[in-house]
Amino acid sequence: MSREPESPGSDGRLRELPSVDRLANHLARTVLARRREELLAGDSADSDLVALAEDLLQPSLRPVVNATGVILHTNLGRAPLARSARAAVQRVAAGYSNLEYDLAAGGRGSRRDHVSSLLCELTGAEAAMAVNNCAGAVTLAAAALAGSGMRAERVSPGSAGGGRELIVSRGQLIEIGGSFRIPEVVAQAGARLVEVGTTNRTRLSDYTGAIGPETGAILRAHPSNFRTLGFVEEVEIEALCGLPVPVIDDVGSGVLADELELLADEPPVRRSVRAGAALVCFSGDKLLGGPQAGLIVGRADAVECASSHPLARALRIDKLSLAALESTLALYRDPELAAREVPALAMLLTPREELERRARQIADASGGEVVEVSSRVGGGALPLTDLVGPAVSVDPGASGADAAAASLRAHDPPIVVLIRDGRLLVDPRTLAERETELVAGAVRELVRPGADARGTSGR
Repeated sequence: MSREPESPGSDGRLRELPSVDRLANHLARTVLARRREELLAGDSADSDLVALAEDLLQPSLRPVVNATGVILHTNLGRAPLARSARAAVQRVAAGYSNLEYDLAAGGRGSRRDHVSSLLCELTGAEAAMAVNNCAGAVTLAAAALAGSGMRAERVSPGSAGGGRELIVSRGQLIEIGGSFRIPEVVAQAGARLVEVGTTNRTRLSDYTGAIGPETGAILRAHPSNFRTLGFVEEVEIEALCGLPVPVIDDVGSGVLADELELLADEPPVRRSVRAGAALVCFSGDKLLGGPQAGLIVGRADAVECASSHPLARALRIDKLSLAALESTLALYRDPELAAREVPALAMLLTPREELERRARQIADASGGEVVEVSSRVGGGALPLTDLVGPAVSVDPGASGADAAAASLRAHDPPIVVLIRDGRLLVDPRTLAERETELVAGAVRELVRPGADARGTSGR
């Protein structure tokens, strides 16, 4: 019998593999050490050391199946990437890239160049840059235009003063996820906060009365995860940009698909650019549907001021996120293509009949009941929008809902569901086609062990 030829160099790689004994001993020592610590800490409960060993072999960051219906689930990584974005990450991750290399000139380039022209094309801005998240973008913008030592004339020719004060409406002194508070951002940026107006009403005259020789900029912060209703008043971006100081507009989620009626409650980036905002900041991983990123677009002089600030290096975006961001932005050249290919948008626009088909498939497999639910977009986006549609309510049986949900989280891959009124709630809106069948099978096995596998077909 002929022996299958080995690939060149395979002998050396095979010899580098650790022996079974060495690998097993290392794992055993780690498991026993962890169990010893638990016992010394007073944990007398039985422990499955084999299961503990298997857990240690699992990577910490793992893919999960989101069956909660929350599209931009912050705890589950927010927006999943489009296929083209995933492919772009894989291409760049496989080897070297021209991250900061100008292939035409044969010298050093800027990582900013990979997305700046696309961002300008899509938003109408004069210049653009990307950093690692939107909180960083707002901090950098504030530091660049109103931080200590920044000169207002660099971004607003003819204006007076040293550029140290940042004017913010009291109604926009907000806190978003992770205790990100506007007053603390202003302080960390080296600017001096000047509050104007009241919690519910701020007028143009409030801003004009606060502008003085020490004013660096006005900051408008979109209240991403809440809305103030009733006796309220705020100044529109066009009026703010008519004042004689630069305006930083934090628009939050990053809406480039202006045509979608469902996104009408979020401020479109293009409107702020048209109004003349010096810098407009928004997220890459919320409604834009890309990787975690903070995007800054606006006037060329203001963007240059931000990109040359020392803080810009500390907040710079990495090559994998840049690859995914460039690919995602390219989809928005065709709004209809973006609506189909960007998962966050596709989930928002999934037809009801498709959701009903998925829900019925899961219900038939598990013996659950199709019910009407209202879920949120998540990620601080569209806080008043109810996503109404079908979901599956499943009786967890004697084990109880908490134990049943924990069992699903222990599945491979882990499945995350909601608990409502003592029952498991599985929302198909955030499930891909292949995941619908997987979830149907996992829930069926949980509540009806040994049931005919054909139950997952929905036929």
